[in-house]
Amino acid sequence: MDYNYEQTSEVEALDSIYFGDMAVIETKPFHKFSIPIKSEGFDDGEGLACHLVFTYTSKYPDELPIIEIDNEENFDNIVDKEELLTHLAEQGKENLGMVMVFTLVSAGQEWLNETWDKVKKEREERILAKQKADEEAELKRFEGTRVTVESFLAWRKQFEIDMGIPAKREREAKDKNKLTGRELFLQDTTLNESDLKFLDDGALFFLLCLTQPSNSQKMDGHIKWTNPLGFEVKRHDINLTEEMQ
Repeated sequence: MDYNYEQTSEVEALDSIYFGDMAVIETKPFHKFSIPIKSEGFDDGEGLACHLVFTYTSKYPDELPIIEIDNEENFDNIVDKEELLTHLAEQGKENLGMVMVFTLVSAGQEWLNETWDKVKKEREERILAKQKADEEAELKRFEGTRVTVESFLAWRKQFEIDMGIPAKREREAKDKNKLTGRELFLQDTTLNESDLKFLDDGALFFLLCLTQPSNSQKMDGHIKWTNPLGFEVKRHDINLTEEMQ
């Protein structure tokens, strides 16, 4: 293979393809030149860019050219140029025996685009994650502590203690035990009827006779008794004269 011819022919072809962008740095002992590559969006102010610098060897294209990266833009903390060099070397090995600079430039251009897409995606994910964290923090400000059965019971117990409810209940229980019979009787109206349920008519009449006579009245031939407890009893089958004697 005529290496000089192959190399000279490739340089002429590359100069036509990258006219105005390709810069020849040296011609002897071997050609050395640079070609710029950039990712999508770089011209709009964001993206990645650099120059690929190629130096032929005596047996190129049967061996790889020397590849360097220069004038990196936006590589800091984003792109490891050693990864790009490794990627280009792998592509070159697949094309040994053939002129390969155009293939390597295209591979480098594609690598920058893919890398920049990853960078953009990671940025968007970080922004979304921050927005989500901010939204969750804002919601927690309004949600407060979630209430469970256990937390509610604990809160109610403490609330009653703070309000003095247990002590109040205890005082009320003690006060209730100190009520007189009359007070209990007046508070519980069921006591008005409880004993009377067990009395027959005769016993009931006898009980009524124990009340003051002034509390009895004759109404329509019947005796109307008004006892101190406040209820009335009428006797239809009692002769008023006989009973008053």
